[in-house]
This record gives sequence, structure tokens and C-alpha cells, in this order.
Amino acid sequence: MKETLVYRDATLQDLPSVVAIYNSTVPSRLVTADTEQVTVAHKEAWFTAHNTYNRPLWMVETTHGNLVGWISFQDFYGRPAYKGTVEISIYLDEKQRKKGYGREILRHALREAPTMGIHTILAFIFAHNSPSLKLFSDEGFEKWGNLPDIAVLDGIHRSLVILGRKV
Repeated sequence: MKETLVYRDATLQDLPSVVAIYNSTVPSRLVTADTEQVTVAHKEAWFTAHNTYNRPLWMVETTHGNLVGWISFQDFYGRPAYKGTVEISIYLDEKQRKKGYGREILRHALREAPTMGIHTILAFIFAHNSPSLKLFSDEGFEKWGNLPDIAVLDGIHRSLVILGRKV
């Protein structure tokens, strides 16, 4: 049985955990276009950007304090007219994957977004990442764009799908 999830704002002390979870996805070539592990220093400016303009970076834990993962909203395109539109990122600890937590976290984001003035959520997902495409599709996201073969991972050209949903 899954435990209840708790969401809290990330602190600078959480950044090593955020980076470790992110780095755990690099080898799969499913989730990120980074081909090498990143450092905490590399993510400091990104972390700081989440403390403004209703762009949260939440740590997700169980009620017993076990780290499940993290979720963030970030600006789309950085222009004032787009301030109600965000890109969502959800990353789970390796031990917490395939337990249904991604769905719970996404649903939490969909509930919270309107309270922050967010009306549109975008997800940028590799076309070969079937589990993530299914998750977002199941939660009402639609395909709004396809960027064919724009990434090269280990010599293989990969497409990026843009999914969107109004909230």
C-alpha cells in the first residue's frame, strides 16, 4: 500500500537530493537530454529561479519522511504574456518508481496550478518515453506538438513531444 504524500518547498539543503534523483535518470536516455551527470553547482541558478513568480520546486515525501521525488514548474519562454503557462517536471527516486506516485504527484500539480495563476501546463517528453506519455495522456494532456529528431542520444536521433493541458 502506498503511503500518503507530503509536499513541501525545497530548500537549498535539498539540492543534493534533487540532483541525485535527476542524475539517476540520465543513463536511461528516456527523461532528460543531459548526457552526463550534472553537479549541484550546475543546478544552483535553476534552483533559485523556482523561488519567484509562483514557480515552485516541491520535495515529495511520505508521511514517514521517505523521499519520493520532486516536482517543479518553470517558466515557458520567459515572456510576460506567457506567465500563466508553465513547463512541468516530475522526477522520482529510483526506489519509488512504478508505484503510482507519478500519477499522484501530477494530480497534485493540476489541483495546485490554478491557485498560482497558472492556466496551462506543458510537458516536454521524449517520443520514446512511453510510460510518461501514457501517464500524461491518462490525465487529460493532449499532443500539442512534435519536434522530430531534435535530440541525439548515443548517436540515435530522438523526437520530443509537447503535451499540454488547460487547468
